[in-house]
Amino acid sequence: MAAHLANGIPTRLLMWQRVRAYAVPPSMIETSTVRRTAGDWAGACAAARVDVDLDLRAVRRRHGTEVTAQLRADLRRLAPDLLRWHMPRVAPDGRLRPGLTLTLARYRGAVPLQLVVRTPPAWADAGQRMALALWEESGDGDPGPHPHPHPDRRFRLDLHRHLWDAGRSRELAWRSSWGRARGADDADSSWARERWAPEAELMFRADGLPRGAFTVRLGPRSRTVLELVAPDDSHVPTVRPLREQPPAQEVAALPVLPEAAARVLPDLELVRAGLVPVDRLHPLVAAALAVHRPEVETAAPAPEVRDPHRVECRGQVHRIALRDGVLTAVDHDPAQLRREELLVVLGGPPLPCLRAIDAVHRNPEELPAVRERLGHGDVVGALAVVEALLGPGAVLRDGPLREELESAAARRLEHGLYRSGLVPEHPAAEVAEEGRRPRLDRRIPHEMRRKRNRRARPRTGLAV
Repeated sequence: MAAHLANGIPTRLLMWQRVRAYAVPPSMIETSTVRRTAGDWAGACAAARVDVDLDLRAVRRRHGTEVTAQLRADLRRLAPDLLRWHMPRVAPDGRLRPGLTLTLARYRGAVPLQLVVRTPPAWADAGQRMALALWEESGDGDPGPHPHPHPDRRFRLDLHRHLWDAGRSRELAWRSSWGRARGADDADSSWARERWAPEAELMFRADGLPRGAFTVRLGPRSRTVLELVAPDDSHVPTVRPLREQPPAQEVAALPVLPEAAARVLPDLELVRAGLVPVDRLHPLVAAALAVHRPEVETAAPAPEVRDPHRVECRGQVHRIALRDGVLTAVDHDPAQLRREELLVVLGGPPLPCLRAIDAVHRNPEELPAVRERLGHGDVVGALAVVEALLGPGAVLRDGPLREELESAAARRLEHGLYRSGLVPEHPAAEVAEEGRRPRLDRRIPHEMRRKRNRRARPRTGLAV
């Protein structure tokens, strides 16, 4: 069962609430949508921080015009911001699941082809960028430095185009169990059990397989084996547990129900829990859900006008606000402030107003919001928060705020090295091979941490 806090809200939903607030900012959605509707699919990908690692001319030469036409049509329907919205994420930060290759569409030509999206490994995930690429089922082609170039069976969206195809986003409501009655499922409401049978039927048909057994991953070391059965093609299929548990090797070879089909859409859980209103969701998601539940649509509240900081200084309440692009104590004379700053340089005690300004520069209350935006790759949004707080003319001082910005810049360099192929693996891997024990953090690959800790500790936000 999913972990719950004392207030009854699952920690998984609190993670998704932060993801919805920071991972796909409205500015990204707006810019990407404008470019996509104008026919600029490459520009829409750039706005959504999606790199394009494919060449349509090369595809036409190798796979022919028919496959290229299908691929081009899918690229024009692709909403990269919607894809980012629905990408698998890991706890506790809600960042993109690292080192993942996920199928978006399949093309049946002389050489079977798949349109895939890839996420970088954890050590190179700065910017939270993704990459569109093509993968040949024959295994030919150079996947580059990606650690897992083969498409993942558990995470696939070729059967769920409504999660990335703007033209089919209206299917989201009925494909995501929006109309399910509350309390109709088990204690963990995140499982879409009533959808398992029809989703399994779609999976078997898409893969050209007869109805039979399949697996659903319930947890890091737990999976259930079910069987899709029906008297004949005129009856709706149902699922039932197998009478006898097959051997582990046979279970591993069975088809896997995609995660998007096994679980309820996080947005539905957030809306039902009252954590996110429908109109704060992605516009395509909100439009699909509002058709079936218009009564939950609420108007966005007007942004509050923030008062300037107020500080008790020398027996009076003084204001700190932006003036001429910098944060300053507006109730002090500029000449007095210059004298007080000179006294501080000489070792004298600073005014309370100056102490407050210094604290805002080093460790502001908005630091968690800045950190969340940087973690999800929204550098523009993070700098906008800093600029609104300190002013465009501010000079950052040593402290946690500056350290976060410098760390984000350094990690973007790591991502650039990864993309260029100059550093194909985590820099600490070579140190580990020499017998030294590197300091472990979230950027070290999972395999290295698993060997170090002697047991796996999955961090997926979708796990129970």
